Amino acid sequence: MKKSFFKILFVFVALSFSSCLSDDDSNFHFVPLQIVSADLPESFTINESYDIQVTYALPDACTGFSGFDVVNKDTTVRNVAVLGLKRTDQEVCATSTQEQTASFKFIVNYSQTYTFRFWQGEENGEQQYLEIEVPVN
Repeated sequence: MKKSFFKILFVFVALSFSSCLSDDDSNFHFVPLQIVSADLPESFTINESYDIQVTYALPDACTGFSGFDVVNKDTTVRNVAVLGLKRTDQEVCATSTQEQTASFKFIVNYSQTYTFRFWQGEENGEQQYLEIEVPVN
C-alpha cells in the first residue's frame, strides 16, 4: 500500500514540476555573447585558485549577462563561453554594443599547460576562439 501511494505521489509531483518548466510563456532565451578579451596570469601554480576576468560584448539593451559555460574539452583544454539572457517581450531594443567585464573562479588541478579557448563568435560557419595558453609552475 505504501509503495503505490509513493508511486502516485511521485507521478503527481513530477507532472506538477514539469508543467512549471514550460518554455511557452518565457519572455527570454539564452544567447552566447562575444568575448572580446580575457585576463589570465602568465603562469599558474597547481592547487591554487584564480579569478579569470573576461570582457564581453552586449549586443543590445535587451540582453544581459547570465553566467559562464566552461567546458572541459580535454584534461587541460577549456572552452569558455559567456551566456546572456535576451528578453523577447520588448518591442524595441536599442542596438549599441556595450563591453562589460565579469570573472569566474578557476582551480588548477593539473601540472600541464592549460589552453583556454574563449568563444568570439562564428564566421562562415566556423566557430572562432581566442586561445590563450597558461603554463603551470
